[in-house]
Amino acid sequence: MPTMSSVMEDPTLERHFKGHKDAVTCADFNPNRKQLASGSVDKSLMIWNLAPKARAFRYVGHQDVITGVQFSPTGNLVATSSKDRTVRLWTPSMKGESTVFKAHTATVRSVAFSHDGQRLVTASDDKSVKVWSVHRQCFIYSLNQHTNWVRCARFSPDGRLIASCGDDRTVRLWDTSTKHCINCFTDYQESATFVGFNSSGTCIASSGADSTLKIWDLRTNKLIQHYQVHSAGINSFSFHPSNNYLISGSSDSTVKILDLLEGRLIYTLHGHKGAVITVAFSRAGDLFASGGADGQVLMWRTNFDTKSYQDILQQHSRRSSPGPPPHVTDIHPRGPHLHRPQPTAIQISPTVADTQSTDPHVIELGQSVHSTTLLNGQTHTTPTQAAANSHHSNANAHHSNGLPAHREASSRVGGWMGDESTSRARTTVWSQSGDGGGGRGRREEEERGQTHPLEVLSGHPSSLDSTLRHIVQQLDILTQTVSVLEERLTLTEDKLKECLLNQSQLLRDVRSSEERQRTESEETDGSPVHFT
Repeated sequence: MPTMSSVMEDPTLERHFKGHKDAVTCADFNPNRKQLASGSVDKSLMIWNLAPKARAFRYVGHQDVITGVQFSPTGNLVATSSKDRTVRLWTPSMKGESTVFKAHTATVRSVAFSHDGQRLVTASDDKSVKVWSVHRQCFIYSLNQHTNWVRCARFSPDGRLIASCGDDRTVRLWDTSTKHCINCFTDYQESATFVGFNSSGTCIASSGADSTLKIWDLRTNKLIQHYQVHSAGINSFSFHPSNNYLISGSSDSTVKILDLLEGRLIYTLHGHKGAVITVAFSRAGDLFASGGADGQVLMWRTNFDTKSYQDILQQHSRRSSPGPPPHVTDIHPRGPHLHRPQPTAIQISPTVADTQSTDPHVIELGQSVHSTTLLNGQTHTTPTQAAANSHHSNANAHHSNGLPAHREASSRVGGWMGDESTSRARTTVWSQSGDGGGGRGRREEEERGQTHPLEVLSGHPSSLDSTLRHIVQQLDILTQTVSVLEERLTLTEDKLKECLLNQSQLLRDVRSSEERQRTESEETDGSPVHFT
Protein backbone atom coordinates (compact mmCIF):
# COMPACT_ATOMS: atom_id res chain seq x y z
CA MET A 1 0.00 0.00 0.00
CA PRO A 2 1.55 3.34 -0.98
CA THR A 3 2.15 5.88 1.74
CA MET A 4 0.39 9.23 1.73
CA SER A 5 3.62 11.02 0.82
CA SER A 6 4.03 8.93 -2.33
CA VAL A 7 0.69 9.92 -3.80
CA MET A 8 0.38 13.55 -2.73
CA GLU A 9 2.87 16.23 -3.69
CA ASP A 10 2.03 18.81 -1.01
CA PRO A 11 2.54 18.77 2.74
CA THR A 12 -0.69 17.23 4.02
CA LEU A 13 -2.40 17.53 7.37
CA GLU A 14 -2.38 13.99 8.71
CA ARG A 15 -3.53 14.32 12.33
CA HIS A 16 -4.65 16.88 14.79
CA PHE A 17 -4.52 16.39 18.53
CA LYS A 18 -6.97 18.01 20.95
CA GLY A 19 -6.51 17.79 24.70
CA HIS A 20 -4.80 20.96 25.84
CA LYS A 21 -7.05 23.51 27.50
CA ASP A 22 -5.02 26.52 26.38
CA ALA A 23 -2.36 27.67 23.91
CA VAL A 24 0.27 25.09 22.88
CA THR A 25 3.73 26.60 23.43
CA CYS A 26 6.18 23.80 22.49
CA ALA A 27 6.36 20.41 20.77
CA ASP A 28 8.90 17.69 19.99
CA PHE A 29 8.90 14.23 18.37
CA ASN A 30 10.25 11.16 20.13
CA PRO A 31 13.27 9.75 18.24
CA ASN A 32 11.49 6.37 18.26
CA ARG A 33 8.92 7.86 15.83
CA LYS A 34 6.02 6.68 17.99
CA GLN A 35 5.23 9.71 20.17
CA LEU A 36 4.85 13.47 20.08
CA ALA A 37 5.18 15.66 23.19
CA SER A 38 3.62 19.09 23.68
CA GLY A 39 3.52 21.67 26.47
CA SER A 40 0.92 24.33 27.09
CA VAL A 41 -0.21 27.43 28.93
CA ASP A 42 -2.50 25.01 30.81
CA LYS A 43 0.65 23.83 32.72
CA SER A 44 0.41 20.25 31.43
CA LEU A 45 2.72 18.05 29.36
CA MET A 46 0.91 15.85 26.82
CA ILE A 47 2.44 12.73 25.27
CA TRP A 48 0.54 11.78 22.11
CA ASN A 49 0.93 8.29 20.64
CA LEU A 50 1.06 8.47 16.84
CA ALA A 51 -0.65 5.11 16.33
CA PRO A 52 -4.36 5.53 15.46
CA LYS A 53 -6.77 5.21 18.40
CA ALA A 54 -3.89 5.06 20.89
CA ARG A 55 -4.20 6.71 24.28
CA ALA A 56 -2.63 10.05 25.13
CA PHE A 57 -1.06 10.89 28.48
CA ARG A 58 -1.29 14.15 30.40
CA TYR A 59 1.47 14.83 32.97
CA VAL A 60 0.72 17.44 35.62
CA GLY A 61 3.36 18.88 37.93
CA HIS A 62 4.43 22.34 36.79
CA GLN A 63 2.86 25.24 38.65
CA ASP A 64 2.84 27.63 35.68
CA VAL A 65 3.03 27.79 31.88
CA ILE A 66 5.26 25.16 30.21
CA THR A 67 7.57 27.02 27.81
CA GLY A 68 9.79 24.28 26.34
CA VAL A 69 9.86 20.52 25.80
CA GLN A 70 12.36 18.07 24.30
CA PHE A 71 12.87 14.30 24.24
CA SER A 72 16.30 12.94 25.11
CA PRO A 73 18.25 11.42 22.17
CA THR A 74 17.28 7.92 23.32
CA GLY A 75 13.63 8.90 23.83
CA ASN A 76 13.45 7.57 27.40
CA LEU A 77 13.30 11.02 29.06
CA VAL A 78 11.41 14.25 28.43
CA ALA A 79 12.66 17.62 29.68
CA THR A 80 10.31 20.58 30.21
CA SER A 81 10.88 24.20 31.23
CA SER A 82 8.34 26.48 32.83
CA LYS A 83 7.46 29.94 34.03
CA ASP A 84 7.46 28.43 37.54
CA ARG A 85 11.31 28.80 37.35
CA THR A 86 11.93 25.07 37.22
CA VAL A 87 13.02 22.38 34.78
CA ARG A 88 11.49 18.92 35.06
CA LEU A 89 12.88 15.64 33.77
CA TRP A 90 10.03 13.19 33.13
CA THR A 91 9.97 9.45 32.54
CA PRO A 92 7.20 9.10 29.91
CA SER A 93 5.53 6.08 31.48
CA MET A 94 2.40 5.23 33.45
CA LYS A 95 4.18 6.15 36.70
CA GLY A 96 4.43 9.81 35.71
CA GLU A 97 7.56 10.41 37.80
CA SER A 98 9.62 13.57 37.38
CA THR A 99 12.74 15.15 38.87
CA VAL A 100 12.77 18.91 39.43
CA PHE A 101 15.84 21.05 38.73
CA LYS A 102 15.96 24.51 40.26
CA ALA A 103 18.65 27.18 40.01
CA HIS A 104 17.06 29.87 37.87
CA THR A 105 15.52 32.82 39.69
CA ALA A 106 12.97 33.73 36.99
CA THR A 107 10.94 32.16 34.16
CA VAL A 108 12.78 29.41 32.27
CA ARG A 109 12.08 29.97 28.55
CA SER A 110 13.66 26.93 26.88
CA VAL A 111 15.29 23.58 27.55
CA ALA A 112 17.35 21.32 25.26
CA PHE A 113 19.47 18.17 25.53
CA SER A 114 23.02 17.87 24.26
CA HIS A 115 23.29 15.36 21.41
CA ASP A 116 24.89 12.77 23.72
CA GLY A 117 22.03 13.19 26.21
CA GLN A 118 24.40 13.92 29.11
CA ARG A 119 23.62 17.60 29.59
CA LEU A 120 20.75 20.08 29.47
CA VAL A 121 20.93 23.76 28.54
CA THR A 122 18.28 26.26 29.70
CA ALA A 123 17.56 29.92 29.00
CA SER A 124 15.84 32.21 31.47
CA ASP A 125 14.44 35.64 32.21
CA ASP A 126 17.14 35.93 34.91
CA LYS A 127 19.45 36.80 31.94
CA SER A 128 21.44 33.58 32.27
CA VAL A 129 22.03 30.40 30.30
CA LYS A 130 22.58 27.38 32.56
CA VAL A 131 24.01 23.93 31.87
CA TRP A 132 22.93 20.88 33.88
CA SER A 133 24.11 17.30 34.29
CA VAL A 134 21.39 14.78 33.42
CA HIS A 135 23.14 11.83 35.11
CA ARG A 136 24.06 13.69 38.33
CA GLN A 137 20.81 15.68 38.16
CA CYS A 138 22.40 18.95 39.19
CA PHE A 139 23.36 22.41 37.95
CA ILE A 140 26.91 22.71 36.51
CA TYR A 141 27.60 26.29 35.37
CA SER A 142 26.09 29.55 34.11
CA LEU A 143 26.79 31.77 31.10
CA ASN A 144 26.07 35.37 32.06
CA GLN A 145 26.65 38.02 29.39
CA HIS A 146 23.11 38.66 28.15
CA THR A 147 21.72 41.97 29.36
CA ASN A 148 18.02 41.06 29.13
CA TRP A 149 15.74 38.01 29.12
CA VAL A 150 17.21 34.99 27.32
CA ARG A 151 14.57 33.38 25.09
CA CYS A 152 16.30 30.27 23.74
CA ALA A 153 19.53 28.23 24.00
CA ARG A 154 20.72 25.18 22.06
CA PHE A 155 23.78 22.88 21.93
CA SER A 156 25.67 22.37 18.68
CA PRO A 157 25.61 18.77 17.36
CA ASP A 158 29.16 18.13 18.62
CA GLY A 159 28.43 19.72 22.01
CA ARG A 160 31.34 22.18 21.78
CA LEU A 161 29.17 25.26 21.28
CA ILE A 162 26.01 26.77 22.73
CA ALA A 163 23.94 29.34 20.84
CA SER A 164 21.58 31.65 22.76
CA CYS A 165 19.38 34.63 21.94
CA GLY A 166 17.17 37.05 23.82
CA ASP A 167 15.51 40.38 24.37
CA ASP A 168 18.84 42.21 24.32
CA ARG A 169 18.61 41.75 20.51
CA THR A 170 21.73 39.59 20.34
CA VAL A 171 22.58 36.05 19.32
CA ARG A 172 25.56 34.77 21.30
CA LEU A 173 27.86 31.82 20.64
CA TRP A 174 29.57 30.18 23.64
CA ASP A 175 32.51 27.80 23.92
CA THR A 176 31.48 25.05 26.37
CA SER A 177 35.09 24.25 27.34
CA THR A 178 36.19 27.79 28.23
CA LYS A 179 32.67 29.08 29.15
CA HIS A 180 33.47 32.23 27.15
CA CYS A 181 31.30 34.07 24.62
CA ILE A 182 33.24 33.71 21.37
CA ASN A 183 30.88 35.59 19.05
CA CYS A 184 27.94 37.97 19.23
CA PHE A 185 25.59 38.79 16.35
CA THR A 186 23.69 42.06 16.83
CA ASP A 187 21.66 42.52 13.65
CA TYR A 188 18.16 42.53 15.17
CA GLN A 189 15.90 45.56 15.57
CA GLU A 190 13.72 43.75 18.14
CA SER A 191 13.96 40.68 20.39
CA ALA A 192 15.63 37.54 19.04
CA THR A 193 13.04 34.85 19.76
CA PHE A 194 14.55 31.50 18.73
CA VAL A 195 17.91 30.00 17.75
CA GLY A 196 19.08 26.64 16.43
CA PHE A 197 21.92 24.77 14.69
CA ASN A 198 21.56 22.85 11.46
CA SER A 199 22.27 19.11 11.72
CA SER A 200 25.87 19.45 10.53
CA GLY A 201 26.66 22.27 12.97
CA THR A 202 28.04 24.54 10.23
CA CYS A 203 25.26 27.13 10.45
CA ILE A 204 22.98 28.69 13.01
CA ALA A 205 19.64 30.33 12.34
CA SER A 206 17.79 32.81 14.51
CA SER A 207 14.38 34.42 14.29
CA GLY A 208 13.11 37.73 15.56
CA ALA A 209 10.04 39.58 16.74
CA ASP A 210 10.71 41.82 13.71
CA SER A 211 9.50 38.89 11.50
CA THR A 212 12.97 38.17 10.10
CA LEU A 213 14.86 34.89 9.95
CA LYS A 214 18.64 34.93 9.49
CA ILE A 215 21.20 32.20 8.85
CA TRP A 216 24.91 32.57 9.64
CA ASP A 217 27.78 30.39 8.40
CA LEU A 218 29.93 29.63 11.47
CA ARG A 219 32.97 28.85 9.32
CA THR A 220 33.09 32.43 8.04
CA ASN A 221 30.96 34.16 10.73
CA LYS A 222 28.98 35.77 7.92
CA LEU A 223 25.25 36.27 7.43
CA ILE A 224 24.47 34.17 4.35
CA GLN A 225 20.65 34.21 4.20
CA HIS A 226 18.04 36.69 5.35
CA TYR A 227 14.32 35.95 4.99
CA GLN A 228 11.38 38.24 5.64
CA VAL A 229 8.40 36.16 4.56
CA HIS A 230 6.14 36.49 7.61
CA SER A 231 3.97 39.49 8.40
CA ALA A 232 4.42 39.19 12.19
CA GLY A 233 7.01 37.97 14.67
CA ILE A 234 8.47 34.46 14.26
CA ASN A 235 8.05 32.34 17.39
CA SER A 236 9.81 29.10 16.39
CA PHE A 237 11.52 27.28 13.52
CA SER A 238 13.04 23.89 12.79
CA PHE A 239 15.70 22.65 10.35
CA HIS A 240 14.91 19.61 8.21
CA PRO A 241 17.48 16.83 8.94
CA SER A 242 18.80 17.20 5.36
CA ASN A 243 19.57 20.91 6.06
CA ASN A 244 17.82 21.72 2.76
CA TYR A 245 14.57 22.99 4.27
CA LEU A 246 13.35 24.98 7.24
CA ILE A 247 9.87 25.49 8.70
CA SER A 248 8.85 28.54 10.73
CA GLY A 249 5.79 29.43 12.80
CA SER A 250 4.62 32.98 13.30
CA SER A 251 2.07 35.14 15.05
CA ASP A 252 0.60 35.79 11.58
CA SER A 253 -1.13 32.36 11.98
CA THR A 254 0.91 30.65 9.25
CA VAL A 255 3.60 28.01 8.93
CA LYS A 256 6.14 28.71 6.16
CA ILE A 257 8.44 26.19 4.47
CA LEU A 258 11.70 27.56 3.05
CA ASP A 259 13.94 25.88 0.50
CA LEU A 260 17.41 26.84 1.74
CA LEU A 261 19.25 25.62 -1.36
CA GLU A 262 17.04 27.58 -3.74
CA GLY A 263 16.80 30.42 -1.24
CA ARG A 264 13.05 30.93 -1.39
CA LEU A 265 9.68 30.35 0.24
CA ILE A 266 7.92 27.33 -1.28
CA TYR A 267 4.88 26.64 0.96
CA THR A 268 2.59 28.63 3.22
CA LEU A 269 0.34 26.50 5.45
CA HIS A 270 -2.90 27.87 6.88
CA GLY A 271 -4.18 25.53 9.57
CA HIS A 272 -4.18 27.40 12.89
CA LYS A 273 -6.65 29.97 14.15
CA GLY A 274 -4.34 32.39 15.93
CA ALA A 275 -0.59 32.59 16.45
CA VAL A 276 1.60 29.58 15.61
CA ILE A 277 3.90 29.33 18.63
CA THR A 278 5.88 26.15 17.95
CA VAL A 279 7.00 24.01 15.01
CA ALA A 280 9.22 20.90 14.97
CA PHE A 281 10.42 18.34 12.44
CA SER A 282 10.57 14.66 13.34
CA ARG A 283 14.07 13.14 13.46
CA ALA A 284 13.48 11.46 10.09
CA GLY A 285 12.06 14.61 8.53
CA ASP A 286 8.94 12.93 7.12
CA LEU A 287 6.65 14.58 9.68
CA PHE A 288 6.45 17.96 11.33
CA ALA A 289 4.21 19.35 14.05
CA SER A 290 2.84 22.80 14.75
CA GLY A 291 1.10 24.15 17.83
CA GLY A 292 -0.52 27.46 18.58
CA ALA A 293 -2.88 29.74 20.40
CA ASP A 294 -5.90 27.69 19.30
CA GLY A 295 -4.79 24.89 21.66
CA GLN A 296 -4.33 22.38 18.84
CA VAL A 297 -1.33 20.32 17.79
CA LEU A 298 -1.33 19.67 14.04
CA MET A 299 0.83 16.91 12.55
CA TRP A 300 1.79 17.22 8.89
CA ARG A 301 3.33 14.73 6.48
CA THR A 302 5.44 15.89 3.58
CA ASN A 303 7.51 14.52 0.77
CA PHE A 304 9.04 17.77 -0.43
CA ASP A 305 12.50 16.42 0.30
CA THR A 306 11.98 13.48 -2.08
CA LYS A 307 10.92 15.53 -5.09
CA SER A 308 12.84 18.14 -7.02
CA TYR A 309 11.73 21.70 -6.59
CA GLN A 310 11.24 22.12 -10.36
CA ASP A 311 8.90 19.10 -10.47
CA ILE A 312 6.75 20.63 -7.75
CA LEU A 313 6.59 23.96 -9.58
CA GLN A 314 5.54 22.23 -12.80
CA GLN A 315 2.75 20.40 -10.98
CA HIS A 316 1.51 23.74 -9.63
CA SER A 317 1.99 25.72 -12.87
CA ARG A 318 -1.77 26.18 -13.17
CA ARG A 319 -1.98 28.09 -9.89
CA SER A 320 1.43 29.74 -9.58
CA SER A 321 3.06 32.36 -11.77
CA PRO A 322 6.75 32.31 -12.76
CA GLY A 323 9.03 34.03 -10.29
CA PRO A 324 12.57 35.41 -10.40
CA PRO A 325 15.49 32.95 -10.40
CA PRO A 326 16.79 31.77 -7.02
CA HIS A 327 19.60 33.53 -5.20
CA VAL A 328 22.48 31.31 -6.27
CA THR A 329 24.90 33.42 -4.24
CA ASP A 330 23.24 32.19 -1.07
CA ILE A 331 24.74 28.74 -1.54
CA HIS A 332 28.17 30.28 -0.90
CA PRO A 333 28.73 33.12 1.60
CA ARG A 334 29.30 35.98 -0.83
CA GLY A 335 26.89 38.33 0.86
CA PRO A 336 23.43 38.40 2.46
CA HIS A 337 20.26 38.91 0.42
CA LEU A 338 16.83 39.82 1.72
CA HIS A 339 14.28 37.18 0.69
CA ARG A 340 10.66 38.17 0.37
CA PRO A 341 7.62 36.06 -0.58
CA GLN A 342 7.58 35.13 -4.28
CA PRO A 343 4.52 34.36 -6.44
CA THR A 344 5.78 30.77 -6.74
CA ALA A 345 5.08 30.11 -3.05
CA ILE A 346 2.26 27.55 -2.80
CA GLN A 347 -0.62 28.30 -0.44
CA ILE A 348 -2.16 25.33 1.40
CA SER A 349 -5.33 25.83 3.43
CA PRO A 350 -6.48 22.41 4.66
CA THR A 351 -9.72 21.76 6.44
CA VAL A 352 -8.50 21.08 9.96
CA ALA A 353 -9.97 17.68 10.66
CA ASP A 354 -8.51 14.56 12.18
CA THR A 355 -7.97 12.25 9.22
CA GLN A 356 -6.93 9.23 11.28
CA SER A 357 -9.11 8.84 14.33
CA THR A 358 -11.31 10.51 16.89
CA ASP A 359 -9.79 12.48 19.76
CA PRO A 360 -7.56 10.15 21.79
CA HIS A 361 -8.42 8.86 25.22
CA VAL A 362 -6.40 10.98 27.69
CA ILE A 363 -4.89 9.45 30.83
CA GLU A 364 -4.14 11.91 33.67
CA LEU A 365 -0.84 11.42 35.50
CA GLY A 366 0.23 13.83 38.22
CA GLN A 367 2.09 14.45 41.45
CA SER A 368 1.12 14.97 45.04
CA VAL A 369 1.67 18.35 46.65
CA HIS A 370 4.43 16.83 48.79
CA SER A 371 8.00 16.93 47.54
CA THR A 372 11.50 16.68 48.93
CA THR A 373 13.90 19.51 48.16
CA LEU A 374 17.52 18.42 48.00
CA LEU A 375 20.60 20.50 48.75
CA ASN A 376 21.84 20.62 45.15
CA GLY A 377 18.71 22.33 43.88
CA GLN A 378 16.70 19.34 42.62
CA THR A 379 13.39 18.03 43.88
CA HIS A 380 12.20 14.47 43.37
CA THR A 381 8.46 13.94 43.34
CA THR A 382 6.43 10.77 43.09
CA PRO A 383 2.99 10.32 41.55
CA THR A 384 -0.11 9.69 43.59
CA GLN A 385 -2.73 8.71 41.00
CA ALA A 386 -4.05 8.86 37.46
CA ALA A 387 -7.47 10.04 36.41
CA ALA A 388 -9.60 11.71 33.75
CA ASN A 389 -9.76 11.02 30.05
CA SER A 390 -10.87 12.23 26.67
CA HIS A 391 -14.44 12.99 27.71
CA HIS A 392 -13.20 15.66 30.07
CA SER A 393 -10.72 16.95 27.49
CA ASN A 394 -13.46 17.27 24.89
CA ALA A 395 -15.78 18.96 27.35
CA ASN A 396 -13.11 21.53 28.12
CA ALA A 397 -12.47 22.27 24.45
CA HIS A 398 -15.32 24.80 24.82
CA HIS A 399 -15.59 27.25 27.68
CA SER A 400 -18.71 27.84 29.73
CA ASN A 401 -19.75 30.72 27.48
CA GLY A 402 -19.99 28.30 24.54
CA LEU A 403 -17.12 29.82 22.58
CA PRO A 404 -14.32 27.64 21.18
CA ALA A 405 -11.26 27.41 23.40
CA HIS A 406 -8.95 28.95 20.82
CA ARG A 407 -10.62 32.36 21.05
CA GLU A 408 -9.71 32.80 24.67
CA ALA A 409 -6.37 31.10 24.12
CA SER A 410 -5.40 33.59 21.43
CA SER A 411 -5.91 36.41 23.90
CA ARG A 412 -3.62 34.62 26.34
CA VAL A 413 -0.72 34.15 24.00
CA GLY A 414 0.41 37.68 24.76
CA GLY A 415 0.69 36.69 28.40
CA TRP A 416 2.80 33.67 27.48
CA MET A 417 5.13 35.83 25.39
CA GLY A 418 5.46 38.70 27.84
CA ASP A 419 3.01 39.67 30.59
CA GLU A 420 3.41 37.04 33.29
CA SER A 421 0.89 38.45 35.73
CA THR A 422 -1.93 38.47 33.15
CA SER A 423 -1.26 34.91 32.08
CA ARG A 424 -1.01 33.68 35.64
CA ALA A 425 -4.24 35.39 36.64
CA ARG A 426 -6.17 33.89 33.74
CA THR A 427 -4.86 30.35 33.95
CA THR A 428 -7.07 27.92 35.89
CA VAL A 429 -5.36 25.70 38.44
CA TRP A 430 -6.34 22.04 38.26
CA SER A 431 -5.62 19.07 40.46
CA GLN A 432 -6.31 15.40 40.07
CA SER A 433 -9.13 13.59 41.79
CA GLY A 434 -9.54 9.93 42.54
CA ASP A 435 -7.82 7.20 44.46
CA GLY A 436 -4.44 8.49 45.56
CA GLY A 437 -3.33 5.10 46.66
CA GLY A 438 -2.71 3.13 43.82
CA GLY A 439 -1.91 1.40 40.66
CA ARG A 440 -4.69 -1.21 40.80
CA GLY A 441 -7.55 1.31 40.83
CA ARG A 442 -5.87 3.35 38.10
CA ARG A 443 -5.51 0.39 35.75
CA GLU A 444 -9.12 -0.69 36.35
CA GLU A 445 -10.21 2.85 35.48
CA GLU A 446 -8.28 2.73 32.23
CA GLU A 447 -9.66 -0.68 31.28
CA ARG A 448 -13.24 0.39 31.89
CA GLY A 449 -12.66 3.70 30.11
CA GLN A 450 -14.68 5.59 32.75
CA THR A 451 -14.43 9.34 33.02
CA HIS A 452 -14.03 11.42 36.16
CA PRO A 453 -13.94 15.21 35.83
CA LEU A 454 -11.08 17.05 37.45
CA GLU A 455 -11.83 19.16 40.49
CA VAL A 456 -10.76 22.72 41.06
CA LEU A 457 -8.07 22.96 43.73
CA SER A 458 -9.98 24.60 46.55
CA GLY A 459 -9.92 22.35 49.59
CA HIS A 460 -6.71 23.50 51.30
CA PRO A 461 -6.96 25.70 54.40
CA SER A 462 -5.71 29.25 53.85
CA SER A 463 -3.19 28.91 56.70
CA LEU A 464 -1.61 25.88 55.02
CA ASP A 465 -1.48 27.73 51.68
CA SER A 466 0.22 30.74 53.25
CA THR A 467 2.70 28.48 55.05
CA LEU A 468 3.55 26.65 51.83
CA ARG A 469 3.95 29.94 49.98
CA HIS A 470 6.26 31.19 52.73
CA ILE A 471 8.35 28.00 52.52
CA VAL A 472 8.60 28.34 48.74
CA GLN A 473 9.73 31.97 49.11
CA GLN A 474 12.38 30.97 51.63
CA LEU A 475 13.59 28.20 49.32
CA ASP A 476 13.82 30.71 46.49
CA ILE A 477 15.94 32.98 48.68
CA LEU A 478 18.18 30.06 49.65
CA THR A 479 18.58 29.08 46.01
CA GLN A 480 19.58 32.62 45.08
CA THR A 481 21.99 32.76 48.01
CA VAL A 482 23.62 29.47 47.02
CA SER A 483 23.95 30.72 43.43
CA VAL A 484 25.64 33.91 44.61
CA LEU A 485 27.94 31.94 46.92
CA GLU A 486 28.93 29.62 44.07
CA GLU A 487 29.88 32.59 41.92
CA ARG A 488 31.85 34.18 44.78
CA LEU A 489 33.65 30.91 45.47
CA THR A 490 34.60 30.68 41.82
CA LEU A 491 35.95 34.25 41.92
CA THR A 492 37.81 33.54 45.16
CA GLU A 493 39.33 30.40 43.67
CA ASP A 494 40.51 32.35 40.64
CA LYS A 495 42.04 35.05 42.86
CA LEU A 496 43.79 32.43 45.01
CA LYS A 497 45.26 30.83 41.91
CA GLU A 498 46.47 34.23 40.77
CA CYS A 499 48.02 34.94 44.17
CA LEU A 500 49.77 31.57 44.21
CA LEU A 501 51.16 32.19 40.74
CA ASN A 502 52.39 35.64 41.82
CA GLN A 503 53.99 34.20 44.95
CA SER A 504 55.71 31.50 42.93
CA GLN A 505 57.04 34.13 40.55
CA LEU A 506 58.28 36.27 43.47
CA LEU A 507 60.06 33.26 45.01
CA ARG A 508 61.73 32.51 41.69
CA ASP A 509 62.80 36.16 41.36
CA VAL A 510 64.18 36.21 44.93
CA ARG A 511 66.11 32.98 44.39
CA SER A 512 67.56 34.18 41.09
CA SER A 513 68.53 37.48 42.74
CA GLU A 514 70.25 35.67 45.64
CA GLU A 515 72.10 33.44 43.20
CA ARG A 516 73.31 36.48 41.27
CA GLN A 517 74.50 38.19 44.45
CA ARG A 518 76.28 35.02 45.58
CA THR A 519 77.99 34.67 42.23
CA GLU A 520 79.06 38.30 42.23
CA SER A 521 80.46 38.05 45.79
CA GLU A 522 82.41 34.89 44.92
CA GLU A 523 83.90 36.58 41.89
CA THR A 524 84.85 39.59 44.03
CA ASP A 525 86.48 37.40 46.71
CA GLY A 526 88.50 35.40 44.18
CA SER A 527 89.92 38.32 42.14
CA PRO A 528 93.56 39.44 42.90
CA VAL A 529 94.20 42.80 44.58
CA HIS A 530 96.81 45.10 42.91
CA PHE A 531 98.64 47.82 44.84
CA THR A 532 100.24 50.85 43.23
